[in-house]
Amino acid sequence: MAAAHPSPLDGAGQDALSASNMRDVSGAELTSAHAPKGRRVLLINEIFHSIQGEGTHAGEPMVFVRLTGCPLRCVWCDTAYAFHEGQALSFEEMVTRVKGYGCPQVEVTGGEPLAQKACYELLTVLCDVGLQVFLETAGSHDLAPVDKRVRIIMDLKCPGSGEERRNRWENLACLKAERDEIKFVLAERNDYEWAKAQIATHALASKCCALLLSPVFGKLDYRTLAEWILADRLPPPVRMQLQLHKHIWDPKQRGV
Repeated sequence: MAAAHPSPLDGAGQDALSASNMRDVSGAELTSAHAPKGRRVLLINEIFHSIQGEGTHAGEPMVFVRLTGCPLRCVWCDTAYAFHEGQALSFEEMVTRVKGYGCPQVEVTGGEPLAQKACYELLTVLCDVGLQVFLETAGSHDLAPVDKRVRIIMDLKCPGSGEERRNRWENLACLKAERDEIKFVLAERNDYEWAKAQIATHALASKCCALLLSPVFGKLDYRTLAEWILADRLPPPVRMQLQLHKHIWDPKQRGV
């Protein structure tokens, strides 16, 4: 199926960057050759306009800025194409493209967006131009420098991801209880039990506005997860979520 709103980075004109163009592929840091003096630049995988598929804003129109690079390798990752593919864009070019959609909401995602250190500044710039800014992060990088105006959706990596050791627990203190969200991606019953334990041990219901339990698409049956939640009488802010965009478009389609 053709994308209704394809990424403006798609097409023959895209400057696809190879590993030789990066100092560190996992973090996607730019070399001096790709960051002309006086220009603030990031590696961007894609920018697109779509329907938010996850979290408390699911179903709302939103612009997405997907940064290149990620030091994690979750076994169920559905955006592995963002590990290496990207184009160097200045902050000015990004703001122009984002605002060109006429949408007041933008989510910065990845990969792991905070693996590029200049992402912290980009978040502030997007806030300064009047946008409602969301950050989706694996939670493996320091959240303390993130602009307080940004709404954070932070993963806690379950054992089934293969990246549980990457959880940066001190980030919990950086979350804003009234509007930030914590997400658990669940591949199996063990992940669900682990998530329940963390919710209790760390009093997570007091640290965010939503605890998102998200089944791995095509692996954990939706009804099964729903029945676990109901059987255990889990209260709000626990929220089961589906990846809505994968039910609207082809699950493998980019730019949605």
